[in-house]
Amino acid sequence: MKYKDLFIDFDDTLYDTHGNAVIALSETFDYFHLDRYFEDPQVFYDAYWTANIDLWTQYAKGEITRDCLIVERFRRPLSVGKGIEVTKELCLEISDKFLDFCASKPGVIDGAHELMDYLKRKGYRMHMCSNGFHEVQYKKLDACSLHDYFNTIILSEDAGVNKPSKDYFDYALKVSGANRETTLMIGDNLQSDILGALNAGLDAMLFNRWQVPSEELPQDLTFVVDNLCDIMEIL
Repeated sequence: MKYKDLFIDFDDTLYDTHGNAVIALSETFDYFHLDRYFEDPQVFYDAYWTANIDLWTQYAKGEITRDCLIVERFRRPLSVGKGIEVTKELCLEISDKFLDFCASKPGVIDGAHELMDYLKRKGYRMHMCSNGFHEVQYKKLDACSLHDYFNTIILSEDAGVNKPSKDYFDYALKVSGANRETTLMIGDNLQSDILGALNAGLDAMLFNRWQVPSEELPQDLTFVVDNLCDIMEIL
């Protein structure tokens, strides 16, 4: 067995972050009665997702702070509404409730528990590698019953830098006690998980959940799978 340690992304690799957030966003819309400002809820939802994708991309690159992300991902969609006074305090209040709703959701990607059971039986040491926020990630881990599979939880807030920075992966190797040559990174995000790992000298497996065309994949990518169950055929 070549690999002894597995660095595994959490959000949208094991935990259905997007699916759970869709539900939580609807709950947040209803909780704050945002229908007073949006005739069509979809306008709010679309504006949120556009802002969220852009802001997380900037956050991963270190271009904005965590606090900026939290405020802006609601300031932008709320600003599309009519007759609403968008303050920082309101954005933070809505963000806190939204994260509470998100963190309570148990939804995982198809095959996640089966995969983790398999990898544990095979004797791999598993380390969660995530850019997610500290107070939210542990709640989500407990909600979906995946916490106990991991030997180490490695969050960007603890590392002081985000994936895809090489410094993040160097920190992960140090904290986990893993060796670069016998460690494999598994994740769904081509930039933060895969290119980050490859640039740090690690082998990488893309869970191609978002169907990135083959011509856009790096030539030195170690493995590509279309679903989590396929990983059991490789490891």
